[in-house]
Amino acid sequence: MKKFLNLGSQPLANSYLTANNLNKREKKFKLEVGFDKKNYLVSILNTVPKEKMFNKDYPYKSSESHTMRNSFKIFSKKIKRKFKPETILEIGSNDGAFIKNFNKKNVIGVEPCKNLANMTKKLGFKIFSEYWNVSLARKIASKNKIDLIYSANTLSHIKDISEIFKAIKICLNDKGVLILEDPSLLECIKKVAYDQFYCEHIYVFSTIALQKILNQFDLIIFDIESTKTHGGSNRYFIKKKNNEFYKISNQVKKNIILEKKGGLDKFSTYKKFAKKVEKSKNQLKQIFNQLKRKNKKIIGYGATAKSCTVLNYCKINSNDIKFFYDTTSYKINKYLPGSKIMIKKYKKLSLNDADYVFLGAWNFKDEIFKKEKNFLKRGGKFITHIPQPKII
Repeated sequence: MKKFLNLGSQPLANSYLTANNLNKREKKFKLEVGFDKKNYLVSILNTVPKEKMFNKDYPYKSSESHTMRNSFKIFSKKIKRKFKPETILEIGSNDGAFIKNFNKKNVIGVEPCKNLANMTKKLGFKIFSEYWNVSLARKIASKNKIDLIYSANTLSHIKDISEIFKAIKICLNDKGVLILEDPSLLECIKKVAYDQFYCEHIYVFSTIALQKILNQFDLIIFDIESTKTHGGSNRYFIKKKNNEFYKISNQVKKNIILEKKGGLDKFSTYKKFAKKVEKSKNQLKQIFNQLKRKNKKIIGYGATAKSCTVLNYCKINSNDIKFFYDTTSYKINKYLPGSKIMIKKYKKLSLNDADYVFLGAWNFKDEIFKKEKNFLKRGGKFITHIPQPKII
């Protein structure tokens, strides 16, 4: 694994601070990213133990995002129509935003974060509050083989890739389907979205890298869809190689051609990306410095894990951003790690709040702009850093 990007010393992205521990020394790790030329895999080089990230206080809840709820609702209808599964397993079921769309009798969830698992259990769903592994897969498969396994934005969180697919192969029916949805590396590179890298995102996958991994387990991608979630993701449809029920679509070949055209199989592409990241940092700092000199009030919108990477890499703190608005109940009245910017309960923006708003949740830009149209009409401005720092 050859290093191409250094995003500095970073705190754990979801380790929000309280007023009581605000002055305590935070645990940090080196956020460096590398490329493995042998298998085209892009990953962070220093990982954090999973128990420190995914535990009983995990803050992110899929159901609190209208975009995610709507996406899961639409996609679940497609699954029922196209695949007609009798049994469904979701790896990383979070607070049940996806599995709520199915009959409780047919669905199993796996969610190691106990606070989230308990929320779904209370709704009557069968949830294993454990980390996904071979042992758990055997336990599930001893009662039922699974027709459809789904996992959204979870694969990239698990360090041991071999364990993931060994376990999946144990559970999946011979004619079953595996659907994986994760941020697209090609979109990440195009948009200079370096905030896709943080402690939880161990990997950002390309099609070419994922297929190389799948080959080791006699699994193959038979179709791909692009989605807008998380700033641009790929939804991979995967089967066992001996499953002749599903034909391989032309979209798989198209994706591979696009990725190779985009240089995702070459180290030089990532070196160029690193230079763009540094330029982006300097441009964003310049915008903040200019506005501060004019005594403009700046607040933040969306205290996300992604924004944690940006703020700490660019050394933006509470002297630059007065506070963040966020809708996630767990985060309210806490402080962002590293930058120590306070998080307040969201309310509609007004010019009394701020002259400028830093868009931490840039991947929900369309949803946010629609919600804050009055703020924009009255002359309010947003600051974004994707695909390049600018004022909107």
